[in-house]
Amino acid sequence: MARERQRDRDREREDRDSGFVDKLVHINRVAKVVKGGRRFGFAALVVVGDQKGRVGFGHGKAREVPEAIRKATESAKRGMIRVPLREGRTLHHDIAGHHGAGRVLLRAAPAGTGIIAGGPMRAVFETLGMADVVAKSMGSSNPYNMVRATFDALKHQDNPRSVAARRGLKVSALQSRRRDVDAEATD
Repeated sequence: MARERQRDRDREREDRDSGFVDKLVHINRVAKVVKGGRRFGFAALVVVGDQKGRVGFGHGKAREVPEAIRKATESAKRGMIRVPLREGRTLHHDIAGHHGAGRVLLRAAPAGTGIIAGGPMRAVFETLGMADVVAKSMGSSNPYNMVRATFDALKHQDNPRSVAARRGLKVSALQSRRRDVDAEATD
């Protein structure tokens, strides 16, 4: 009886989670030397997102690759963040992020640009649902640091509504200033 209830709950959770897209970013094989030889283990880095502005990453370790991926996916779903997107396709403003020796620069891009980014960052943007962005990774090329630096940048992304509320202005006043600055930049 209890097993059936647990199975039903698992099915419901899978139905809810079915909207998520997951990408395997990196697998690391590690060896432990024991008396009889080597024991291999695997560590997986996975990025999960709903392609509508929510994204998370997770790390899982196990003796078998599928188990490590499963653990990483569950970890990623637990730690998801929401990122505000302009027009549902790009960032509101340029931003930099860092973690350890990994530094990234993310820039908003016009429509039709596509995702111009390296491996681990590209996986984050694709699962996030971002269509246009230009990103540069500086410093560490370690996938763990690159993903964490990208998430550091995305966490500090603000939308005009929250900036206007913080400054006590109307959103239209902020965006008219933006249009004025854009017009000056093109002249």
